[in-house]
Amino acid sequence: MSSLIAPRIRGRLALLAGAMAATVGLTLAGAPNATATDAPAASTAAVSASDVSAQAWPTPTSNQAVSATISLSGNVDAGMRRYYGTGALGSGSQDEDQGPLLRLAPGTVLSNVIIGAPAADGIHCEGACTLRNVWWEDVGEDAATFRGSSSSQQMLVDGGGARYASDKVFQHNGAGTLTIRNFEVRDVGKLYRSCGDCSTQYTRHVVVENVHVYPPIDQLVGININRNDTARLRNITFHGDPDDFEACAKYRNTSQVGSGPDSTNCLYSASDIHYQ
Repeated sequence: MSSLIAPRIRGRLALLAGAMAATVGLTLAGAPNATATDAPAASTAAVSASDVSAQAWPTPTSNQAVSATISLSGNVDAGMRRYYGTGALGSGSQDEDQGPLLRLAPGTVLSNVIIGAPAADGIHCEGACTLRNVWWEDVGEDAATFRGSSSSQQMLVDGGGARYASDKVFQHNGAGTLTIRNFEVRDVGKLYRSCGDCSTQYTRHVVVENVHVYPPIDQLVGININRNDTARLRNITFHGDPDDFEACAKYRNTSQVGSGPDSTNCLYSASDIHYQ
């Protein structure tokens, strides 16, 4: 077993054991297809996004087992509840056809959530959305997938973190601009990937700022230069060897053709990437 894969497996086993330990029943209002278990309430409040490098991963206030995708809209504050998959959403596999735990209607603002394990396909945003202070303890297929066809739609990930993603954290299948800021990522393949083989393709844009990256990781972002994608990187801190990290990988659909800053697609300079 390679040294890159072993930490992910150890982390997943620990998180699965934690999720199975919850015992007391709780029902989520408005989610008739979900079942829940509730652990003793923790005193942990929502973690501020202002200092990503110093913050601890949050402790859940309760645990919600999800057997069928929950649809959300409007402004939803989950109060640091942990959601994890069970039944059809509980295989823990990397299959591409898994459903999400949470599906967000266009315009939804989701705050203070922990996605536990199994995570299925995480969160689906069906259009413009905001994910604020959302934490993925063990990424399943993807942490979040961003859909929608409007070139003007804006998606925002503000605060939170993700770890143990065998492939990517954020999958951008739709159009528009995704901004990721004040975020922490640990032990993943990529933070962001613009879809290379979706049946309908778009020009996509990503902005990544004030993000702390802990290895192992292969690439921070992957974009399709043949689709005129752009990536803007600002204040990225990589806690590891510079030789083990590609900040911006350039693809033509599914084939990588280069990496590094330029004036057209990968819009950053050496001073935007810090190493510790």
